[in-house]
Amino acid sequence: MNTQLSLSKIQSLVDGSIADPSSLLGRHPVDYRGTPATAFRMFQPEAHSICLIDSASGLRRPMRRLHPEGVFEAILDESPESHYKVEMMDKKGKTTETADPYATPSLLTDFDRYLIGQGRHHKIYERLGAQLRTVNGVDGVNFAVWAPNARAVQVVGDFNGWDGRQHGARQLPNIGIWEIFVPAARIGQRYKFRIHSEQGHWMDKCDPMAFASELPPLTANIISDINSYSWSDSDWMDKRTEFDPLHAPMNVYEVHLGSWQKGPGRTNGWLDYRDLAKRLADYCHRMNFTHVELMPISEHPYSGSWGYQSVGYYAPTSRHGSPEDFMFFVDHLHQNGIGVLVDWVPAHFPKDDHGLRRFDGSPLYEHADPRQGEHPDWGTMIFNFGRNEVRNFLIANAVFWLDKYHIDGLRVDAVASMLYLDYSREEGQWVPNRYGGRENLESIDFLREFNNAVHENYPGVVTAAEESTAWPGVSKPTSDGGLGFTYKWNMGWMNDTLRYMREEPIHRQYHQNELTFSLIYAFTENFMLPLSHDEVVHGKGSLISQMPGDMWQKFANLRLLYSYMWTHPGKKLLFMGGELAQWNEWNEDDGPQWLLLDFATHRGVQQLVSDLNLLVNENPALHHFDFGPEGFEWVDCQNAQDSVLVYLRKGTDNDPPLLVCSNFTPVVREDYPIGVPQAGFWKEVFNSDGEAYGGSNVGNYPGCQSRGIGHHDRPDSIAVTLPPLGTTIFRLDQ
Repeated sequence: MNTQLSLSKIQSLVDGSIADPSSLLGRHPVDYRGTPATAFRMFQPEAHSICLIDSASGLRRPMRRLHPEGVFEAILDESPESHYKVEMMDKKGKTTETADPYATPSLLTDFDRYLIGQGRHHKIYERLGAQLRTVNGVDGVNFAVWAPNARAVQVVGDFNGWDGRQHGARQLPNIGIWEIFVPAARIGQRYKFRIHSEQGHWMDKCDPMAFASELPPLTANIISDINSYSWSDSDWMDKRTEFDPLHAPMNVYEVHLGSWQKGPGRTNGWLDYRDLAKRLADYCHRMNFTHVELMPISEHPYSGSWGYQSVGYYAPTSRHGSPEDFMFFVDHLHQNGIGVLVDWVPAHFPKDDHGLRRFDGSPLYEHADPRQGEHPDWGTMIFNFGRNEVRNFLIANAVFWLDKYHIDGLRVDAVASMLYLDYSREEGQWVPNRYGGRENLESIDFLREFNNAVHENYPGVVTAAEESTAWPGVSKPTSDGGLGFTYKWNMGWMNDTLRYMREEPIHRQYHQNELTFSLIYAFTENFMLPLSHDEVVHGKGSLISQMPGDMWQKFANLRLLYSYMWTHPGKKLLFMGGELAQWNEWNEDDGPQWLLLDFATHRGVQQLVSDLNLLVNENPALHHFDFGPEGFEWVDCQNAQDSVLVYLRKGTDNDPPLLVCSNFTPVVREDYPIGVPQAGFWKEVFNSDGEAYGGSNVGNYPGCQSRGIGHHDRPDSIAVTLPPLGTTIFRLDQ
């Protein structure tokens, strides 16, 4: 054979053991019989014959078969100055004109490589993964993956019969990225990366930046075009840049898409994104919610994780459709005036073999030391936030959802576990930071960089931290030493309030401080008040089942809880089913008990939530100063014996204040004196005991005229009737 390839090198191509196929395949200068020449080589196991075609001259040269498994070569004295293609005839006689994968220049520019090395390529999802690409008129897919410790990387998929030998990637110098252009690959085809580890074994891994995946339990990725969807939400997106998250109303409906509503005849009853969009937009509009928050929608192998153990960080779960279907979902909600937030989980990832764990055979995304790299409670891996490439992967992922899917906010899960090195660990089970402390300095830097990337590039987008400790400055700007979140979930308020509400009313007089304590720290952070899915799972029971008393009192207590929550400073979040007063604890298989709406008592709670949302939306006093003391004023917080709370919520000088009066006992209190800041008629604008809500209709309709008698250190007062286990709200009629 007139070739300079040794039999061992040819064999390495055939058996797939070669680390860098591009060193042999493609175009290479050679010395042919003492004369400079060019060798063109291809490995195509399915080819019967291959011709080399000079794109400029049209000159055709047949390639010789060097090995029966499909190694071909042509040596030319003259090398085509222009680009070349190949014409391949397969064993069935079908002819295809294509490009040589190893003659294609890298998709990554020098600047891309610099940013990747620095960990600051915030749009790396436009370079790595499976990128649609046209090279010299030939359509295909550019595959690239970060696997710095791999011996070799192949791309396998429907386009090569899952035989990776013909698509071995080349390693780009210094950055640990492997890349190859595959002309035969097309949208809709499945693929994975086949990685040869340092330990000498091959592993099929999912693409960390795949845009779509198969329906679990299948795990292959799917080549997708996420740039062709035609968006229709320009009005929303334009207005979002002017959105002021600190002073605007925000009433959030937390939703698990897999169980919110079911569809007969579908896989596990899962509705598709388009159907869900129409149903959810209509429902939120009717219920006056301003936003939905989706429990994690990134691809996850186990449905029972509710999405909190993600494998496909860049892929909306295929349980409800394609990436384009999810774009329609967001688009449709935007067109109906509903914002879309998603839960984002950078704290940990699962151990599934096809996922990120030991991705190239080494602890790549996670810490090598299990004291830093594994969660003892959750059986998951912890990201190595000190590694540039890992931070880049996660921050680019946050940007990705805002950029490609128009998401309006990210709620970051389990922030407390990210802040402390000793989170849920005993002495000796954790590694101190460089100063000997328990703070995770790399994670703190990551969270600040994440928030800066979001807020600097996407005005109006919000970030919220699920953070349960007293860490200072979670929602303060990074320029002031904070973490930079827009909001912090107020877990203290949630725990204290639910603990108080579980008390029998006769005992509540001894627990008054559990309600009033939240106002001591209410303005130290930008708080969101959550009654989330975490409060109605794992044996806690539904919210109404946690309320004390007989059937009437349970409903009244739940209405009272919601009334107190919606009038307390802070943005609001309620998990689905809470608005129905459902009896069952939530599980992902059943979802909300919609049939309960056949009963007036449950319809009453649903109507109450809708009316409370509307009240907040239409009254600046209930949302404009959620995060400052100028929006709140105690009138009476010391009447523990009667378990009564009275306070004012205030907006700007032009906004009428609202007077909130809550009676946490089932005793009707008549002619109850309450001081008011101004004389006049105080109109009753809300009563949780109203008949429409299932209450006893005790109240003060249409309102109360001030009496000219000072009370509560105020110049005037009104005498009101406080309904049993109820809240009444008055507004000065100006």
